[in-house]
Amino acid sequence: MSDERGRVMALDVGGRRIGVALSDTRRVLASPLTTLRAEPRERALAEVAKLVREYEVCELVVGLPLTLSGEVGPQARLIQQFAEQLQAQLAVPVRMFDERLTTVAAERMMVDLGMKPEQRKARIDEVAASIILQDFLDSIRERTDHDL
Repeated sequence: MSDERGRVMALDVGGRRIGVALSDTRRVLASPLTTLRAEPRERALAEVAKLVREYEVCELVVGLPLTLSGEVGPQARLIQQFAEQLQAQLAVPVRMFDERLTTVAAERMMVDLGMKPEQRKARIDEVAASIILQDFLDSIRERTDHDL
């Protein structure tokens, strides 16, 4: 089970870019943080580890791109391997979280906000990561509320 306090970081891992989002210390609100290059892999892992230390993250959430039917496909297997590599380097728990359709939701949200196409392209991954993180935070709160 998650700690009650401390920042949670979420990653939206793609082939070229990794979107990064961060929660507040009370784990209520997710915000886009940055976008990292996914390759070379060792550098990407080191940059994520640096952000975890810099922001004193207590838990890391990695979006798992399941197929629409909920299966673990080839892309999800690659993300699971990335998460395992991260877990080997970090002292904080790394959790997988279903992220189906978050990139679509992020794109729609940015269009609704009136962002230009080049602005959307630059921020899509970190906005998708913030949606993954907000969904994760909301799911923890719902579980906690049901336990009361």
